[in-house]
Amino acid sequence: MHMSARNQLKGTIKSVKQGNVMAEIIVALPDGQEIVSAITRSSAETLHLQAGDQVVAIVKSTEVMIGKE
Repeated sequence: MHMSARNQLKGTIKSVKQGNVMAEIIVALPDGQEIVSAITRSSAETLHLQAGDQVVAIVKSTEVMIGKE
């Protein structure tokens, strides 16, 4: 898979929660952090996503926010 997005994080699907319209996908990264993605249920079904699958989380954003205490 070739993409122009530079923020590509490899991980393993921890869980898939199907809703009526959307699906919540939790991806565990190698360092223990997790990323949560909300995608359409149709996309999750088309990709046959399930816990244990090796995936790439691709982050494409026009804005990144930073916070500090």
